[in-house]
Amino acid sequence: MSDYVVGLTGGIGSGKSAVADAFAQRGIDVVDTDVLAHQLTAPGGAALPALVAAFGADVLDAHGALDRAGMRRRVFTDDNTRRQLQAILHPMIRALSDRLCREASSPYVILAVPLLFESGSYRERCDRILVVDCPESLQQARVMARNGFSASQVRAIMDAQATRAQRLSIADDVLLNDRGLDDLNAEVERLHAAYLGHAAQKCAANG
Repeated sequence: MSDYVVGLTGGIGSGKSAVADAFAQRGIDVVDTDVLAHQLTAPGGAALPALVAAFGADVLDAHGALDRAGMRRRVFTDDNTRRQLQAILHPMIRALSDRLCREASSPYVILAVPLLFESGSYRERCDRILVVDCPESLQQARVMARNGFSASQVRAIMDAQATRAQRLSIADDVLLNDRGLDDLNAEVERLHAAYLGHAAQKCAANG
């Protein structure tokens, strides 16, 4: 069981997933709250009854999962809908992520939370915060290329998230991901060694 938690966050298009994958390749357990949200809202997911009760059956797609694109549009235009959605999903995600972190078998665990700054409560659950950072222009270009979104669509998503400065304000470590995969892996290797040391120190201090 791991009791050293590294919170991983970054804006859309920053490269969080690539960083999380690099830690996983080094044998570190990764708990990704985005993945958990997908599981909770997939066909038969635990969150669906509450979502249907709150928003109606038309929030489901043809397969019985949450219509994520439709819900995304509603959330971006209606703060009340966003708050309702968060009130349903966030406690479920928190409970599930807490359990998976406790069950992790690696020396430390990566808790990937895209909206870590916005959630507030995650800071108290993490021993250290790693922010994946890159210029906003690069974020926008990556998301447009990856998702086929327009510049205005990407800008709307970015505007709904914490600012770059806000994310950096909570960082214990910053990984600047504005170059290639070799540079990213070198940075992850450096951080991995540091986190192994931090986790060992905490374990020794706790007896």
